[in-house]
Amino acid sequence: MSELASDNAPADWDDAAFRARIRAVLDGFLDEQVTRLAPLGDDAARLVAEARTCVSGGKRFRAAFCYWGYRAIQPDVADETALLRACAALELLHASALVHDDLMDSSDTRRGRPATHRAFEAEHRQTGWTGDPGQYGAAAAILLGDLLLGWAGDMLRQCGLPRAQVDAGLSVFELCRTEVIAGQFLDVSVQARAHADVDTAMTVLRYKSAKYSIERPLEIGAALAGATPEQGDELSRFGLPLGEAFQLRDDLLGVFGDPALTGKPAGDDLVEGKRTVLVALALAAAGPTDAERLEASLGSPLDEAAVEDLRRIIHASGADAQVEQVIGSLAETALRALAGASMDEGARGVLAQLASAATQRTV
Repeated sequence: MSELASDNAPADWDDAAFRARIRAVLDGFLDEQVTRLAPLGDDAARLVAEARTCVSGGKRFRAAFCYWGYRAIQPDVADETALLRACAALELLHASALVHDDLMDSSDTRRGRPATHRAFEAEHRQTGWTGDPGQYGAAAAILLGDLLLGWAGDMLRQCGLPRAQVDAGLSVFELCRTEVIAGQFLDVSVQARAHADVDTAMTVLRYKSAKYSIERPLEIGAALAGATPEQGDELSRFGLPLGEAFQLRDDLLGVFGDPALTGKPAGDDLVEGKRTVLVALALAAAGPTDAERLEASLGSPLDEAAVEDLRRIIHASGADAQVEQVIGSLAETALRALAGASMDEGARGVLAQLASAATQRTV
């Protein structure tokens, strides 16, 4: 990965500067919403303030893959601001998914701060309002997630690129939106059934996260640049296996990640009862006693000692090593597809850098 990236990456590509530009575009968009919603008073202002918190931070992978999907097809960007607005729309989609996901999983934190439903719940409780604080927090999270999802479409539709190109990008965006929502429902249904084999877990992974994290952002960017169907297919062959590797890394971090880096409690996926590929592999490979203990513990309150015991079971089963191998294999598949695709050489180099960042991260 690194050799391809260093040979071909544009000398002026600065990942930190790109993230700052995306943040500025998002801030500008939310400033517009503050003005639009001003007649609704303080409650609307609180909702937009939480939206601003939800879109702050993060690695901006979706925006970056959209941007370089565009430049892979059209290296010269005539309207940088319009393109950045289109890319930033995917960060609103991502924020929407996170707000809803945290509520569905009853997560307490996100990026080291209270999850949206918990923040509104705490505010209700502290101010002594009537009714159920938990129900208020849940309602606020549902509404904010819906609002962020609507804004994502608005921002892409109004980004300022030529109408025909925007329409092409919207077609992919609409498919992406449908896949994410259906993938989320598949995820909660799998958890409700308390069973998922590896194939089922991979399907959840693919539609809930892998496609909307990398493959669809690449395709949206390419569509905005006027890509042919063949060019879109080439980017898809790179993006899908890379997205799967990206989410498998996330699954490992959900069990073995450092809370100081991930912003989530230790073993949070185990507490939430996530039926990930990692867990499915561990249940299949562990001895009967360990498998029974892991199965019985998923989705229940776990102290630090219990989390560490489940980590031991997963590690002893070899599941984490298997997932590491799959990540490596998928990343190599993606890089082979990237190497064979017809695209701008500078974009190819940055996409290789992004592939490395997405699969070798610690947060």
